[in-house]
Amino acid sequence: MSEPRISDLLEAASVRAVPVVRGVADERLGDPTPCAEYSVRELVNHLTHVVVGFQAYAAKGQADFSTTPDYIGDDPDWRARFTAEARKLVDAWAAPGADEGTAGQLGLPARTLGQMALLDLLVHAWDLAVATGQDFEPDPVVVAALEPAVARMAPMAREWKAFGDPAPVPADASPFERLLATTGRDPRPAAP
Repeated sequence: MSEPRISDLLEAASVRAVPVVRGVADERLGDPTPCAEYSVRELVNHLTHVVVGFQAYAAKGQADFSTTPDYIGDDPDWRARFTAEARKLVDAWAAPGADEGTAGQLGLPARTLGQMALLDLLVHAWDLAVATGQDFEPDPVVVAALEPAVARMAPMAREWKAFGDPAPVPADASPFERLLATTGRDPRPAAP
């Protein structure tokens, strides 16, 4: 059986992530998130930057992640912009050959880069939901597709400080909770 297409997985993750971003109230932008280094505003900006940057990787272009622009700024339509950029991300990865070959500054396999975008979309949507008191139910197909990729990425991601040390996993943890714990997140955080 062949692996699901990255664009199909991104579509499924976007369907769950976009409502969370759209549900972020302006008064919550300064709140903390499960990503200790990011406030809600900073995490929305980071996730938007990932969505924009990984469009370029799908086209075998380059993206600059040395700084993160303020996509929210004074723009009252930042939620609509995120929605549009998420759609562009899905479309970019649906283009023929997008998940083939290598891409990006490090020449990583394109499929790995697509999985990185998918992981950010999935996990940061959860981060934002937890931070802003929203419900979030991941697509189980996305979680299943990411489990082996996250296990492969974990050593490199920890070296790059993208993942923390693995968190404890409850005995009855779901596959998504195990994935969150692998990234260093408490899969059952206290309510904000």
